[in-house]
Amino acid sequence: MHIRPFQTADLEAVLDLWLSANLSAHPFVPAAYWTSHRAEVGEQLPQAEVWVCCGADGSLLGFAGLTGTYLAGLFVAEGARSQGVGAALLDHLKARHSRLTLQVYQENHRAVRFYQREGFRLQAEGTDPDTGALEYTLFWEASLPGRD
Repeated sequence: MHIRPFQTADLEAVLDLWLSANLSAHPFVPAAYWTSHRAEVGEQLPQAEVWVCCGADGSLLGFAGLTGTYLAGLFVAEGARSQGVGAALLDHLKARHSRLTLQVYQENHRAVRFYQREGFRLQAEGTDPDTGALEYTLFWEASLPGRD
């Protein structure tokens, strides 16, 4: 697998992965919420810092999108989960940024455990105003020399 910058030609595959991953990871959010936001996400992706992870055959295994140091999303294809794709994308981002923040739904236990395993810590708890679902704000910070 390899990680590279998002290209315009990736847009449809990335949007398909975004939608399918959100539908499977968030059954507590009405599907209509995700389907109604697909076009908006498609407009925002080219303006964000987006990295895609591809298999040896060029297939899309996952992607991550940032706005500044805010990780707006990290998505891994269903068949590629638990194979290091998400960790590889995070490692790629951590090498480029000294701090990352994100929001994750509390009910998405798999994602919460993943981010905690990857060194993210709780910053705040709240409610997503768009969905009404409870969420955590997590952050990761690079270790600085001489700092615990």
